[in-house]
Amino acid sequence: MASWCVRAVKQSYSIVASSSIIRASPRLLCTAAQQKSGQGSEEDQHAEQSAAEKGLAEEKGQLEEQLKEVTDKYKRALADTENLRTRSQKMVEDSKLYGIQRLCKDLLEVADILEKATESVPSEEVSSQKNPHLKNLYDGLVMTDKQMQKVFAKHGLVKLNPDGGQKFDPYEHEALFHAPVEGKEPGTVAVVTKVGYKLHGRTLRPALVGVAKSP
Repeated sequence: MASWCVRAVKQSYSIVASSSIIRASPRLLCTAAQQKSGQGSEEDQHAEQSAAEKGLAEEKGQLEEQLKEVTDKYKRALADTENLRTRSQKMVEDSKLYGIQRLCKDLLEVADILEKATESVPSEEVSSQKNPHLKNLYDGLVMTDKQMQKVFAKHGLVKLNPDGGQKFDPYEHEALFHAPVEGKEPGTVAVVTKVGYKLHGRTLRPALVGVAKSP
């Protein structure tokens, strides 16, 4: 009888224990699933964060390249604009300085005629009182020539009349002939047949000269 009671108690305990295990198993499974799910969510979040950071880095690189390209274009455009402004300003200044170039060339012919007219009058005729009308005419021509030269100088037009012995300059002189000239060094101006003119430092008409050469 006693042994039967012991077996009955053991069986009851086994049944109770099994029931407890069965009831606890769903909780354990749920907890494990939750832990596994939590780990998966963290990994997914980390992967998403890494992908977002990579995308931002790529976008940053693209924006930096675009900024560099735009900056280079801006600098080139700024340089081109400055060059254009400088050229335009130079053209305006040149037009102011040399806009009268054609008019000056035409007036040079008048100046040449006045100079030849005064040179054609013999000095003895001018100094004597035999012909006062000629002297008055001569004085008037001389005064006109001087006044014209003053007007020329006012507008930057100056006479180019090389002295004898001056080195021949192809930018200012035009050689009509080369000949040996006593007392003149080779390559120097020996004679001036027609004076030249410069407009604001630029040769408007070269002086026509004869150049000395070696015998």
